[in-house]
Amino acid sequence: MDRPEHLVLKDPEPRIHTTAELKACKLGRYASIGERVILREVMVGDFSYFERHAEAIYTTIGKFCSIAANSRINALEHPVERLTQHKISYRPNEYFRWLGVDQAFRDRRQAKAVSIGHDVWIGHGAVIMPGIVIGNGAIVGANAVVTRDVPAYSIVAGVPARPLRQRFSAGTAARIERLGWWDWPVEKLARAVPDMQALPIEAFLDRWENDAT
Repeated sequence: MDRPEHLVLKDPEPRIHTTAELKACKLGRYASIGERVILREVMVGDFSYFERHAEAIYTTIGKFCSIAANSRINALEHPVERLTQHKISYRPNEYFRWLGVDQAFRDRRQAKAVSIGHDVWIGHGAVIMPGIVIGNGAIVGANAVVTRDVPAYSIVAGVPARPLRQRFSAGTAARIERLGWWDWPVEKLARAVPDMQALPIEAFLDRWENDAT
């Protein structure tokens, strides 16, 4: 029996823990930001969430991403080519009056933004280095250090992170991409959840590929 829409859908406003620190961020519907998370200039897609003590800066995150505790996205870069790599050279304002932030170094950091696709799982304590692109459906293992781009639907782990395997065959991955389920209306997602739980991936695709509602 169909339920009225107002009984199916919860409040879509993002949930932000009182101890989280956000600056110049944009959060999608149903996004969730956990305890003591620190975000700077981050775009978070619908339904994506950060667990406790995670950090990110200069990053775009797709929908339905799971960011585990203690992870670090776009880890801080230091100007190792300078006399000193200490922040005294790029944030001297913390120590001296009338010396401002090094805008050129800040621009350099912003130019190395991280891009994370939809339905990505970043494991506990993982570190994503500057400028990395992670494709849809990928998994980054716990405590991995990602120094290279991660292809869609691949699983990587280790220091530095290396490919372990693909989640699905190339054909199945292509069908998921075409389905684009992350862009479905929330009403359709609610209807699809029982099949997500019960059906093998191929059976799910067979049933939902031709559903136009």
